Amino acid sequence: MSTIIAGHFQTQDEAAAASAALAQAGFTQERLSTFYLSQAGQHDMTPIGGDNLHSPGAKETPKGVVQGGATGGAVGAVLGAATAPVTGPAGPIVGGLVGAHVGSLFSFSKMKEAGEGEEGGRAPIEQRVAGMLVAVAFDDAGDESRAVDVFRRLGAVQIERARGNIVDGDWADFDPSIPPEIVH
Repeated sequence: MSTIIAGHFQTQDEAAAASAALAQAGFTQERLSTFYLSQAGQHDMTPIGGDNLHSPGAKETPKGVVQGGATGGAVGAVLGAATAPVTGPAGPIVGGLVGAHVGSLFSFSKMKEAGEGEEGGRAPIEQRVAGMLVAVAFDDAGDESRAVDVFRRLGAVQIERARGNIVDGDWADFDPSIPPEIVH
Protein backbone atom coordinates (compact mmCIF):
# COMPACT_ATOMS: atom_id res chain seq x y z
CA MET A 1 0.00 0.00 0.00
CA SER A 2 1.12 3.48 -0.83
CA THR A 3 0.29 6.92 0.46
CA ILE A 4 -2.24 8.65 -1.78
CA ILE A 5 -2.86 12.38 -1.95
CA ALA A 6 -6.02 13.36 -3.80
CA GLY A 7 -7.29 16.75 -4.90
CA HIS A 8 -10.91 17.58 -5.70
CA PHE A 9 -11.72 19.80 -8.68
CA GLN A 10 -15.00 21.01 -10.15
CA THR A 11 -14.30 20.56 -13.86
CA GLN A 12 -12.66 18.02 -16.15
CA ASP A 13 -10.35 20.73 -17.49
CA GLU A 14 -9.08 21.50 -13.97
CA ALA A 15 -8.58 17.78 -13.31
CA ALA A 16 -6.67 17.34 -16.60
CA ALA A 17 -4.44 20.33 -15.73
CA ALA A 18 -3.74 18.82 -12.28
CA SER A 19 -2.89 15.45 -13.79
CA ALA A 20 -0.51 17.11 -16.27
CA ALA A 21 1.10 19.20 -13.51
CA LEU A 22 1.66 16.09 -11.37
CA ALA A 23 3.30 14.35 -14.33
CA GLN A 24 5.52 17.42 -14.87
CA ALA A 25 6.42 17.29 -11.17
CA GLY A 26 7.82 13.79 -11.70
CA PHE A 27 4.94 11.48 -10.76
CA THR A 28 4.47 8.61 -13.22
CA GLN A 29 1.25 8.35 -15.20
CA GLU A 30 0.63 4.78 -13.92
CA ARG A 31 0.45 6.14 -10.34
CA LEU A 32 -2.12 8.83 -11.23
CA SER A 33 -5.89 8.30 -11.18
CA THR A 34 -8.59 10.71 -12.33
CA PHE A 35 -12.31 10.02 -12.01
CA TYR A 36 -15.66 11.62 -11.20
CA LEU A 37 -16.84 11.25 -7.61
CA SER A 38 -20.60 11.33 -6.99
CA GLN A 39 -22.26 12.99 -4.00
CA ALA A 40 -22.32 11.09 -0.72
CA GLY A 41 -25.15 8.56 -0.74
CA GLN A 42 -25.11 8.16 -4.53
CA HIS A 43 -22.19 5.78 -5.05
CA ASP A 44 -24.37 2.80 -6.02
CA MET A 45 -22.55 0.45 -3.61
CA THR A 46 -25.57 -1.72 -2.75
CA PRO A 47 -27.89 -3.85 -4.90
CA ILE A 48 -30.64 -1.25 -4.49
CA GLY A 49 -28.34 1.74 -5.14
CA GLY A 50 -26.95 4.27 -2.70
CA ASP A 51 -24.29 3.71 -0.05
CA ASN A 52 -26.26 1.91 2.70
CA LEU A 53 -28.95 -0.75 2.79
CA HIS A 54 -30.63 1.07 5.68
CA SER A 55 -30.78 4.73 6.55
CA PRO A 56 -28.24 5.62 9.25
CA GLY A 57 -29.98 5.95 12.61
CA ALA A 58 -33.03 3.93 11.55
CA LYS A 59 -31.98 0.52 12.90
CA GLU A 60 -34.78 0.45 15.51
CA THR A 61 -37.56 1.46 13.10
CA PRO A 62 -38.97 -1.99 12.17
CA LYS A 63 -39.20 -3.11 15.81
CA GLY A 64 -40.77 0.18 16.92
CA VAL A 65 -43.36 0.18 14.14
CA VAL A 66 -44.40 -3.40 14.94
CA GLN A 67 -44.69 -2.62 18.66
CA GLY A 68 -46.63 0.58 18.03
CA GLY A 69 -48.89 -1.07 15.46
CA ALA A 70 -49.66 -4.04 17.71
CA THR A 71 -50.40 -1.88 20.74
CA GLY A 72 -52.48 0.59 18.73
CA GLY A 73 -54.33 -2.25 16.98
CA ALA A 74 -55.25 -3.91 20.27
CA VAL A 75 -56.45 -0.65 21.81
CA GLY A 76 -58.36 0.23 18.64
CA ALA A 77 -60.03 -3.19 18.52
CA VAL A 78 -61.15 -2.87 22.17
CA LEU A 79 -62.55 0.62 21.54
CA GLY A 80 -64.20 -0.63 18.33
CA ALA A 81 -65.79 -3.52 20.22
CA ALA A 82 -67.06 -1.11 22.87
CA THR A 83 -68.74 0.95 20.15
CA ALA A 84 -70.10 -2.13 18.32
CA PRO A 85 -73.71 -1.41 19.39
CA VAL A 86 -73.46 1.86 17.43
CA THR A 87 -71.00 0.95 14.65
CA GLY A 88 -72.05 -2.64 14.09
CA PRO A 89 -69.80 -5.63 13.42
CA ALA A 90 -67.28 -3.51 11.47
CA GLY A 91 -66.47 -1.45 14.60
CA PRO A 92 -63.75 -3.73 16.02
CA ILE A 93 -62.16 -4.22 12.59
CA VAL A 94 -62.10 -0.51 11.70
CA GLY A 95 -61.00 0.35 15.25
CA GLY A 96 -58.14 -2.16 15.05
CA LEU A 97 -56.95 -0.84 11.69
CA VAL A 98 -57.13 2.81 12.73
CA GLY A 99 -55.46 2.01 16.06
CA ALA A 100 -52.64 0.09 14.34
CA HIS A 101 -52.00 3.00 12.00
CA VAL A 102 -52.00 5.60 14.79
CA GLY A 103 -49.83 3.35 16.97
CA SER A 104 -47.22 2.91 14.26
CA LEU A 105 -47.07 6.69 13.72
CA PHE A 106 -46.81 7.27 17.47
CA SER A 107 -43.88 4.82 17.59
CA PHE A 108 -41.89 7.11 15.25
CA SER A 109 -42.12 9.98 17.72
CA LYS A 110 -41.03 7.72 20.60
CA MET A 111 -38.02 6.50 18.62
CA LYS A 112 -37.08 10.09 17.81
CA GLU A 113 -37.13 10.96 21.51
CA ALA A 114 -34.89 7.97 22.26
CA GLY A 115 -32.47 8.65 19.38
CA GLU A 116 -30.29 11.50 18.35
CA GLY A 117 -31.69 14.94 17.73
CA GLU A 118 -31.62 16.44 14.27
CA GLU A 119 -29.31 19.16 15.46
CA GLY A 120 -26.61 18.96 18.08
CA GLY A 121 -26.38 15.15 17.97
CA ARG A 122 -23.33 13.45 16.61
CA ALA A 123 -20.47 15.58 15.29
CA PRO A 124 -20.73 15.96 11.51
CA ILE A 125 -18.62 13.54 9.49
CA GLU A 126 -16.31 15.18 6.98
CA GLN A 127 -17.69 14.46 3.52
CA ARG A 128 -15.90 14.15 0.23
CA VAL A 129 -16.63 16.92 -2.23
CA ALA A 130 -18.47 15.75 -5.35
CA GLY A 131 -16.65 16.45 -8.59
CA MET A 132 -13.46 15.38 -10.30
CA LEU A 133 -10.91 13.59 -8.12
CA VAL A 134 -7.24 13.47 -9.09
CA ALA A 135 -5.13 11.10 -7.00
CA VAL A 136 -1.42 10.31 -6.94
CA ALA A 137 0.22 7.37 -5.16
CA PHE A 138 3.82 7.33 -3.92
CA ASP A 139 6.01 5.46 -1.48
CA ASP A 140 8.54 8.17 -0.57
CA ALA A 141 7.28 10.39 2.29
CA GLY A 142 9.05 13.39 0.75
CA ASP A 143 6.69 13.27 -2.25
CA GLU A 144 3.66 14.22 -0.15
CA SER A 145 4.49 17.91 0.17
CA ARG A 146 5.28 18.09 -3.57
CA ALA A 147 1.83 16.62 -4.44
CA VAL A 148 0.01 18.86 -1.93
CA ASP A 149 1.81 21.92 -3.34
CA VAL A 150 0.66 21.06 -6.88
CA PHE A 151 -2.96 20.66 -5.74
CA ARG A 152 -2.90 23.91 -3.73
CA ARG A 153 -1.30 25.86 -6.58
CA LEU A 154 -4.03 24.65 -8.96
CA GLY A 155 -6.87 25.50 -6.55
CA ALA A 156 -8.08 22.08 -5.40
CA VAL A 157 -11.39 22.47 -3.55
CA GLN A 158 -10.33 19.82 -1.02
CA ILE A 159 -7.15 17.77 -0.52
CA GLU A 160 -7.14 14.42 1.26
CA ARG A 161 -4.67 11.74 2.33
CA ALA A 162 -5.32 8.01 2.14
CA ARG A 163 -3.60 4.62 1.94
CA GLY A 164 -4.23 2.44 -1.06
CA ASN A 165 -3.14 1.23 -4.46
CA ILE A 166 -3.24 2.98 -7.79
CA VAL A 167 -2.42 0.53 -10.56
CA ASP A 168 -2.33 1.58 -14.21
CA GLY A 169 -4.37 4.70 -13.51
CA ASP A 170 -7.05 2.97 -11.39
CA TRP A 171 -7.40 3.57 -7.63
CA ALA A 172 -8.25 -0.08 -7.12
CA ASP A 173 -9.26 -0.01 -3.44
CA PHE A 174 -10.99 3.40 -3.27
CA ASP A 175 -14.03 3.35 -0.96
CA PRO A 176 -16.16 6.52 -1.19
CA SER A 177 -18.04 5.65 2.01
CA ILE A 178 -14.94 6.01 4.21
CA PRO A 179 -14.65 9.58 5.57
CA PRO A 180 -11.60 11.31 4.11
CA GLU A 181 -8.56 12.45 6.07
CA ILE A 182 -8.41 16.11 5.07
CA VAL A 183 -4.99 17.72 4.53
CA HIS A 184 -5.07 21.21 6.02
